[in-house]
Amino acid sequence: MKTDAPGSNTGEAAHAHEDVQASDRPDDRPGARAGRPHRRDLVAAACGIALVTAAVLVGTAIQRTNGILRVNWPPLLGTWDPRVGPGTPAALVVAVLIIAYGPGLAARLPWRALLATTWAAALAWTFSLALVDGWHWGVARRLTTKNEYLTVIDRFSDIGATLRGFAGHIVIGSPDNWPAHVAGHPPGATLTFVWLDRIGLGGGSWAGVWCVVIGGSAVAAVLVTVRALTDEATARRAVPFLALAPAAVWMGTSADGYFAGVAAWSLALLALAATRTVRFPAAAALGAGLLYGFTCYLSYGLTLMALPGLGVLVLARTARPLPLVLAGALVVPLAFTLAGFNWWEAYQELVVRYYQGAGGIRPYEYWIWANLAATTLAVGLATVAGVGRVLTLAPRAVRELRPARRPPASTPALRLAVLVLAALLAIAAADVSGMSKAETERIWLPFMLWLIPATALIPGRRRGWLAAQALVALLVNHLVFTGW
Repeated sequence: MKTDAPGSNTGEAAHAHEDVQASDRPDDRPGARAGRPHRRDLVAAACGIALVTAAVLVGTAIQRTNGILRVNWPPLLGTWDPRVGPGTPAALVVAVLIIAYGPGLAARLPWRALLATTWAAALAWTFSLALVDGWHWGVARRLTTKNEYLTVIDRFSDIGATLRGFAGHIVIGSPDNWPAHVAGHPPGATLTFVWLDRIGLGGGSWAGVWCVVIGGSAVAAVLVTVRALTDEATARRAVPFLALAPAAVWMGTSADGYFAGVAAWSLALLALAATRTVRFPAAAALGAGLLYGFTCYLSYGLTLMALPGLGVLVLARTARPLPLVLAGALVVPLAFTLAGFNWWEAYQELVVRYYQGAGGIRPYEYWIWANLAATTLAVGLATVAGVGRVLTLAPRAVRELRPARRPPASTPALRLAVLVLAALLAIAAADVSGMSKAETERIWLPFMLWLIPATALIPGRRRGWLAAQALVALLVNHLVFTGW
């Protein structure tokens, strides 16, 4: 990988500092009052708290009245269960270490060492939170419950025959209909665990570790992408927030964490190919397409990752990688189609199944906004403050995308704003679709990770914001037993 990235040269960095208003700079302002947050960030965080509070109060009233939300602790899918466990001391230690040393290490470590360290920190944070419930309940059993993938491993003894008949078992009432999560996803998700079982890594423990490790790598992929599209300083400022994200509560150990990792590396490879900041951009473009194609066979809704992908190409101001990306993206769909699985037919059957179950009962008018409250809990208040700054920058960032403008006219802060806006657009599309009513704190993990880099826009010393992130994660994880 090349060490340079767009916006990393001294001339453009100087231009960035001159062109962006002081309050919108993605780095510390000389003379800023140390440790004192800006009013606009506090207002954004307060709005996030208000949204979550409203979702809890309104949702609890609806659920107690008629039970139509189909969740026990709205807006989250979980049960009120205050507790401590084996992972509690480790989680506290990891949080304190990241808050105390994360910003400094993020500024000093060599880039490749920083990527590895961030991944390791994210794994430590995720595993420690999962282990609050012990290894059995927190990791090993998560993917073995009645709605999960590991319950059907034995039905894939003949993979070809199973794929050809997969769609015929989705709808409730069909013979041997699939459990909820198997029915709700293309077979690529279940096949992952089938293949792990075939190579001797069967059972809930290996499946859980797989999801956490692959999911944890997403933070490195996000950093690679942000660095390629903005600059290294901006990426470094997001490091501790990615490592300490409240989303780790659901990354450990849901399969959606694994999906998030695959999707994130697809975007990272696309960014490297589009900006040509990798030795073999053609191979990166093919890899990006291959991973995107596989992502679409992990979860139907992740076709929406095309929107952040489009944002990457717009920021790089090139369509050069597109033919190779499309070629790579056709590989997995072609393989599954030749094996007898029809993606579109299965999706139509899934829509029927969705409305047969809780999705047909849960009220759209509540979840259309309560989904965003669940997202707030997963990304944390610091991210909400960062997104507030992104929305402030949005009009200018969009103007800078005009073809007549030269790339240097767009500062790192504005480019980061565009990337975050693309992720917000994907979330909005998923929300409006009506196919994401509840459980979005888990289902939207592949989209939500791309909101967290907005924290790089928060000026000044930010350990207080990091502490707020950790507090949200610790409270949710210790007070609510999150299940799926």
